[in-house]
Amino acid sequence: MKGIILAGGNGTRLQPLTFVGSKQLAPVYDKPMIYYPLSVLMLAGIQDILIITRPAELPVFRSLFGDGRQLGLNIDYAGQDEPRGIADAFRVGADHIRGEECALILGDNLFHGANLPSLLRRSARKLRGCVLFGHQVADPQRFGVAEIDARGRLVSIEEKPERPRSNLAIPGLYFFDGGVVDVTKGLTPSARGELEITDVLRAYLEEGTAELVWLGRGVTWLDTGTHETLLDAARFVRDVQHRQGTRLGCIEEIAMYMGFIQPEDCHALGAGMGNSPYGQYVMERARDFSLGLPPVEFMEEI
Repeated sequence: MKGIILAGGNGTRLQPLTFVGSKQLAPVYDKPMIYYPLSVLMLAGIQDILIITRPAELPVFRSLFGDGRQLGLNIDYAGQDEPRGIADAFRVGADHIRGEECALILGDNLFHGANLPSLLRRSARKLRGCVLFGHQVADPQRFGVAEIDARGRLVSIEEKPERPRSNLAIPGLYFFDGGVVDVTKGLTPSARGELEITDVLRAYLEEGTAELVWLGRGVTWLDTGTHETLLDAARFVRDVQHRQGTRLGCIEEIAMYMGFIQPEDCHALGAGMGNSPYGQYVMERARDFSLGLPPVEFMEEI
């Protein structure tokens, strides 16, 4: 399965912070925002990843990740000159997808939960069209909303409805089969000239090949697209890390435990960060793994 991180857009809700760069590079406590969606794709077992962003910021993302080989990944980049909707990622990323299954995640979404990686991999294995995820929220009118029947089957999708038919919001994470590029080509842009992801999902729903997977209460989902939610996410990451002694979205640690890189490679990545607490943590995890001491909390995740 291929992976796409959509890290474009103008980030107008985060201005003036985004006057100086992409919101996906803004810090969420101790690491750039984009580390969190990247870690989700890695935990799903995806190693071939495309990052889509504004052309002016391509050099910054390349400087951050390079070609990904240090993490056992293949990371490529593509420019999106104007925000044209979430589904425009399939137009921009058509050469990356090349008819294969793909996962699309928004660059400002944070997910965390002990059962999340296994849930993602199960969903990918049984993919027969598209999989979208549902997460219970108190304010569904702010999101795309999924309606299910008494058997839990998806029956409708609405975008920011005034009167939601359920409280199941659709987070910015989706799995699609190799036909998604062709589906997107058949869409009519909205009045704003954008290709809407809800239209893609409805096309699969009409074909009977859209499945909703409920993330459940054990998974936290945060959209970091506003000043308040960015602060909430930083507090959440800080609290979890301080209480559990682990680090959310630590891509070096995940790469090691997923078998993408060796412990010595992980240790070298940590050593390259000097005396930072993050780098010290990466080196400690590499040493623990070399001694046969994988942390319990991470083994529960993978």
